[in-house]
Amino acid sequence: MATRRLTFRLYPNEKTESILRYHRKLHKDLYNAAVNNRFTQYQKFNHKVDYFEQQNCLPAFKEVWIEYKELPSHALQATLKRVDFAFERWFKGLGKRPRFKSIRHYSGWTYPDCAGFKVDSNGEKRKVCRGEYPPGELFKNGYLNLSKIGRIQMRGQAKYWGKPTTCTILCRNGKWYASITVNVLDQILQLEILPIGAIGIDLGCNAALSITDGENHLIIDPPKFFRNAEHLIKKSSKDKRRKRAPNRRKKILASRRFKKAQSQVSKLTRKVGNQRQNWVHQVAAEIISSNSLVATEKLEVKNMTRKANKGKRKKQKAGLNKSILDVGFGMLRSTIKYKIEQIGGVFIEVPTPQVKPSQTCPKCGHQHKKTLDIRVHQCSCGYSQDRDIAAAEVMLYWAKGNLPGLGTSLVDADLTSSTSRTPSPAGSMRQLGEKKRQKSQSNFALNRLEDVETSSSGEAT
Repeated sequence: MATRRLTFRLYPNEKTESILRYHRKLHKDLYNAAVNNRFTQYQKFNHKVDYFEQQNCLPAFKEVWIEYKELPSHALQATLKRVDFAFERWFKGLGKRPRFKSIRHYSGWTYPDCAGFKVDSNGEKRKVCRGEYPPGELFKNGYLNLSKIGRIQMRGQAKYWGKPTTCTILCRNGKWYASITVNVLDQILQLEILPIGAIGIDLGCNAALSITDGENHLIIDPPKFFRNAEHLIKKSSKDKRRKRAPNRRKKILASRRFKKAQSQVSKLTRKVGNQRQNWVHQVAAEIISSNSLVATEKLEVKNMTRKANKGKRKKQKAGLNKSILDVGFGMLRSTIKYKIEQIGGVFIEVPTPQVKPSQTCPKCGHQHKKTLDIRVHQCSCGYSQDRDIAAAEVMLYWAKGNLPGLGTSLVDADLTSSTSRTPSPAGSMRQLGEKKRQKSQSNFALNRLEDVETSSSGEAT
């Protein structure tokens, strides 16, 4: 049984949208109240509040704040679990200190089980809710029934479908979405034939992707969505700076013209992001359609796009950062990886400092330094090739274990970059259920032990 996450666009009417906004506000207030409760209890009473204590306080909380009686209990528990996730990440050094969130930065809430939602598609309600959707057919469009809210039309298309498990309602840029996780049967996933191709991919700015299988080569040029829309974004940003901006310290509210200009800037940047995301998914789908092994270099995009220090080449570094982010190295890598995992393929990240793909010859394995202005690889062994294609060949041969000179093999690959998944360090809903069961079993064992002790003491007397 495999888990897949699917996202659909929701189209609520005016009445339903007002209810969605009201529920979103209540969940945001509950999140902030839970965060405040944890800090206050620890600072004033030196008492550490955990998830179970806050969950047990929900019935009393509803008696005081009666508006929360309209919301499903499981959704409120999921919001409290978000708070627990935030504190666990903070304690383990994986995130910052939890803060109070405004409505702008609180996207939505989660239904952790099917009791709060149901999915149906144009008369196939019974089959879809049971997870009996016919294999090989696409789940397209349909309706979403939310507890205490009602029926909402949704649009979208899913390649795989199964039994829905969780549903997250999101509001982004004034649009509503439903992110649904489903358990897909392994028989449905096995209907697709696994391709047998193997390729190496080199990412860059001049050529977004340089792909090779050892014989055939393909170069995909960068789309430059941000570069093409940069002049429009700069013009809109200039217009926004001329309007009255908000200032909390001076208690100045934003003008209506400022809000209008800000929405225009957001609209342009959102369009660029959607274009890049669509292009990335198209490229990734084309790659995995005929390949089951993909080897690429391990890049630290955050470090590569770090702001340069003061110096003569600060503007050049800013331009390079902009080009890297415009291609979307991180998005390309993560999209190709999860699509390869879906079909059961292998995704390998070659350790760049050890292998040095740009400096290594794929035919003889000899390494010699090349500056960035040298775009053609020419080796003393007589092999000549485009620099990016040669680097892709090096990564492919390293993944296969037949790179000359280095003697590497597939078993030497970093296990963290393979298709093996590591559990979330901050916990999950499944781990929460296991903890609940352990707690109930321990309580049962203690009660049983007390009964035995009392009965033995009675017999002794």
